Amino acid sequence: MNRYMQEAVKEALGGVAKNHGGPFGAVIVKDGKIIAKAHNQVVKSNDPTAHAEINVIKKASKKLQNFDLSGCEIYTTCMPCPMCSGAIKWANIKTIYYGASSQDAQNIGFRDKEFYDKGHLNLINIDRTECLEPFEEWQKKEDKTIY
Repeated sequence: MNRYMQEAVKEALGGVAKNHGGPFGAVIVKDGKIIAKAHNQVVKSNDPTAHAEINVIKKASKKLQNFDLSGCEIYTTCMPCPMCSGAIKWANIKTIYYGASSQDAQNIGFRDKEFYDKGHLNLINIDRTECLEPFEEWQKKEDKTIY
């Protein structure tokens, strides 16, 4: 078994044993070194965003003191959901190694499939003009950090 995935599995099992949330663990690696490990803590924290991938990105960013995790890889025990995939992309992590599939998660009661189906949200555009004001202020800033 891949040694980094083995660490992700240990994280997942630890979270399951503590009833922190689902059976998901993740590890971020850079230059062959583990930067951070985390597991799902949705139940423990009452936070629906506390997925293993989100938690490990936060830990790695804090440790590296950078929101840009270019050059890192992520190992996760399950295929990332769209939220986590988005976070991984925002973090500039290019390689994702995953174990179980989204169907495997669906098979044990997680509702992953609905997040891959289009049309699950009712998006209504309102007050665009007013909401563009902070965008315009951002655009004027000379000291902004683009990410």
